[in-house]
Amino acid sequence: MSNGLVVIIAVLVFVIVTIAKGVRIVPQGQEWVVEELGKFKKVLQPGLHVIVPYYQDVRYKVVTKDLILDVQEQEVITRDNAVILTNAISFIKVTDPVKAVYGVVDYAEAIRNLIMTTLRSIVGEMELDQALSSRDKIKARLRESIADEAVDWGLTVKSVEIQDIKPSPSMQKAMELQASAERERKAMVTRAEGEKQSAILQAEARLESAKRDAAAQVTLAEASAESIRRVTVAVGEHTIPVSYILGEKYINALRQLSESDNSKLVVLPADLTEAVRGLFPRSK
Repeated sequence: MSNGLVVIIAVLVFVIVTIAKGVRIVPQGQEWVVEELGKFKKVLQPGLHVIVPYYQDVRYKVVTKDLILDVQEQEVITRDNAVILTNAISFIKVTDPVKAVYGVVDYAEAIRNLIMTTLRSIVGEMELDQALSSRDKIKARLRESIADEAVDWGLTVKSVEIQDIKPSPSMQKAMELQASAERERKAMVTRAEGEKQSAILQAEARLESAKRDAAAQVTLAEASAESIRRVTVAVGEHTIPVSYILGEKYINALRQLSESDNSKLVVLPADLTEAVRGLFPRSK
């Protein structure tokens, strides 16, 4: 092969390589950052572009589609010294490729660490119960807190979602023990309250029964007094009818005593005739 042919082939290869390096097609969803001798020159939008080979170079290829950043799970200590586990996911978009590539070394990693740090700070200001029940509030504060930093890096934070927020295994066990103790305490209080009410009702019942017994005794005494008064008025000086009635009641009482199933022994006066006769006045 002659030297002339070698030169021609070398020139053709150089031309092809130069054209390949000078003609660039930027795909949709990307923007390319061009540097000129190591200094920022321009940003290539999607489409066909021509740059000066060897003098200009595509230094960064930035994806302008929405990026999904998964924030790893981390332990966070709340204000009341409880340990919880939380992680998040963020959706960001590069709106200024120049700031994104020159403002920070790795904007994706920077946003991820910023979210982790801010999340620890926000949850650290809350107590355990508040942190577990304030997912939307945490999300709103988190997005607001990182928005300014993201703008400085040429990013827009479209959304930040709290994937999970839960107590650590040891904390969860402690909460279960606490809940069990609280249920037992409420049960004891309920039993004590029931016993108290029962004792009060029983005391009130005894008091009411005593009042009614007293009232009944007073009524019976008044009735007896009235009965005696009327008998006294009705009998006057005539005692025979009264003696007859007393004798009849005496005999009936003896008969009932003898007929009772519980009575094993009936004691009668030695002289029953004289006892009965004694109930009646002797005629003068």
